Amino acid sequence: MNSKKIIPMLAAVCGGIILLGAIRVMADSDDDSAADKKVVTEVAVQVGKITSATLHGYVQGYGTIEPAPATTDQPAAGAQLAAPSAGVVTKVNVIEGQQVTNGQVLVELNSQAAEAEVERQKKLYAQQNTSLKNLQEAEAQLAMAQITAPLSGTVVRVNVKPGQAVDLTTIVAEVMDLNRLAVSAEIPSAEANDLKSYEPVEVLTKPPVTTELLFVSPSVEKDNDTVLVRALLPKESGLRPGQFVSLHIVTAIHTNCLVAPSESVVTDENGKSVIALVKGDEATQMPVQIGLRENGLVEVEAQELKEGDTVVTVGAYGLPEKTKIHVQNLSGNEMSTNSSDAK
Repeated sequence: MNSKKIIPMLAAVCGGIILLGAIRVMADSDDDSAADKKVVTEVAVQVGKITSATLHGYVQGYGTIEPAPATTDQPAAGAQLAAPSAGVVTKVNVIEGQQVTNGQVLVELNSQAAEAEVERQKKLYAQQNTSLKNLQEAEAQLAMAQITAPLSGTVVRVNVKPGQAVDLTTIVAEVMDLNRLAVSAEIPSAEANDLKSYEPVEVLTKPPVTTELLFVSPSVEKDNDTVLVRALLPKESGLRPGQFVSLHIVTAIHTNCLVAPSESVVTDENGKSVIALVKGDEATQMPVQIGLRENGLVEVEAQELKEGDTVVTVGAYGLPEKTKIHVQNLSGNEMSTNSSDAK
């Protein structure tokens, strides 16, 4: 073969080999670059601890402070006093805020004629010139002209003044024993099924007032589908009649149960409650049974869960089933939780 033809052919072959090598080098270089770019995603989260605590189950309601109802031992703690007969007020013996005793005369109507008749009947009866029945009737007429306190307490309202005409519908005064008060509330019937007498009640004032449930109505109010409940208040509770308050009725107490921060318990795509349990630099979803909730804590139960375990709080919602995490505390400063630190 002509040497002049061989030389160009060798050059072409060598060039092809060099080009093929260059392509392989470039391909290897591209593979290495892709591998370098493949990094594990770290999700920034904040964490909390599984602890043990005592949680309470509540039924919440709103109520009004009012006089305590009558019992077998005591009359009702409040009374509105109506005129026993038509007449004219001749004397008001008390002022609002005054302390009175049971039987004390508060208001008098035009009773001069009734008083005179009582005195006349007493004299006649002493002389045996009238019957006991006539004397008793005269005394009854006088009693109708005097409005007395049916209990010891405080005069909270006086509605009449001397010279004012009154009839059987006129409320002349109101007396209340401010040491015997109660709170009455209307609880939605769906929440009242489990309520029982003597369950603890907390009136959410400052400071709170604690007592116990006295009465749960057996019937439901048709107008608003509620059940009336009532609790007596301790003496000197600091509450006032007519005051509107919120309250908690304690229906359950779970002592020394495992609890997690409320934000750490989320619902997965299947509608189940899960928490993200932290081990080293990974967080893994764990299904849990949840119970009572109170003060930012929720009762949790799972077979492998124990006090002291770390769980994701901020960032828990939407977290993959298992993922690498990067923990930050609440102030935003990083906390060492990578695998080397965890060891």
